[in-house]
Amino acid sequence: MTTLFDIAVETARQLPPEKQDDIARLVLQIASEDQSVYRLSEEELESLKPSLKQAENQQFASEAEVSAVWARHGL
Repeated sequence: MTTLFDIAVETARQLPPEKQDDIARLVLQIASEDQSVYRLSEEELESLKPSLKQAENQQFASEAEVSAVWARHGL
C-alpha cells in the first residue's frame, strides 16, 4: 500500500459510517473494473432526471444561489 493510500484510509476512518461506505464502494469499483468510465446506477440515473430537465429548459442557479450553497458548506 502506498503512503498516499494509507493517508486516505486513515482520513476515511474519521468519517461517519455512511461516508466510509461511499468511499469503499468507489474504491472497490475502481479496483474491480478496468474501465475509466463510471457507470451510474439506476437510482443515480433517476435522481438526475429533474436536473437534466432543468438544464434542457435553461433553468440554472443564479450566481447568488451558488455562492449561498458554497457559503453553507464553508467554501
